[in-house]
Amino acid sequence: MTFENEAPRPIEQSTMWPSTMAAMLIALATCSPAGAADGPTPAQIASTLKTGGHIIYIRHASTEKDYADQVKADPNDCSTQRTLSENGWREAEGIGAAFRRLDLPVGALYSSQYCRAWQTARLAFGTPVKTAALNFEPAEDFTPEQMEAMRGRVIPFLTTAPADGTNTVIVGHDDPFEAATGIYPEPQGVAYILKPRTNGEFDIIGSIKPSDWNDLPNE
Repeated sequence: MTFENEAPRPIEQSTMWPSTMAAMLIALATCSPAGAADGPTPAQIASTLKTGGHIIYIRHASTEKDYADQVKADPNDCSTQRTLSENGWREAEGIGAAFRRLDLPVGALYSSQYCRAWQTARLAFGTPVKTAALNFEPAEDFTPEQMEAMRGRVIPFLTTAPADGTNTVIVGHDDPFEAATGIYPEPQGVAYILKPRTNGEFDIIGSIKPSDWNDLPNE
């Protein structure tokens, strides 16, 4: 597996709001949903990652419980947060093992500040750059303004082209990804693969569940 030694390039804030973003979400709504019969298989998706150029957004691996801890959690204190289950640890390690086995190149690696996100990233790939831009808003039921705020922070990560020959990996959460794409990522540990366009938008290629990585064939 290939890692970039240099520090990841800074993410610039998107300037596509509001009309361009609205058009993008309309376009995404017309795409085949991940897992649809006519969509690419996990093996086909993984094959496209070999040459780089993609954004891989991974929802953190499985936790002991599933609840909105962001209401009161301190992102810097793991004891206040949901934590990875034993199965979640195995999922994260399995994803990393598959990347190494398949020789999928990883460049920039980002995670939210929540422990379950950066631990997933570290178990799979190495030490991530932690950023509050990938965190939740501090609420259980988000207002339109909070959804807009999460969308505005996540979109730049999804539209910034990776360094040549690498893929950017982002380990985050469900609601920020849904705010940016209109897609709720299930189950925990699922990876969505996106391809940035040159016009500041992106295409969603498909998704790979954590249980699928071990079954991917070597080429």
